[in-house]
Amino acid sequence: MIQQTTFLFISGGEIAFILFIAIMVFGADKLPEIARGLGKGMRTLKDATNDIKHEITKTAEKNGIDTSITKDVKKELDKVKDNLEEFTGSVKRKF
Repeated sequence: MIQQTTFLFISGGEIAFILFIAIMVFGADKLPEIARGLGKGMRTLKDATNDIKHEITKTAEKNGIDTSITKDVKKELDKVKDNLEEFTGSVKRKF
């Protein structure tokens, strides 16, 4: 059985084809500029999201709203994640 590596349900051949089309459309000299712009945009979006989260948390704490629920949920999710990693650690294939 041959196992193909997939990323977001796209195989390696499909990724190569998409990159080939992108090079044909935009040209090899424009691709780094486009990737840089996308990276900056994603970073800006992440920073804005974090700022909004911090502002909501700060406002909730200021108004006396209990924010420990989110901390408890995060703690439980971390426990589940650790348990899952322990379980799948012996199952994962190492290449």
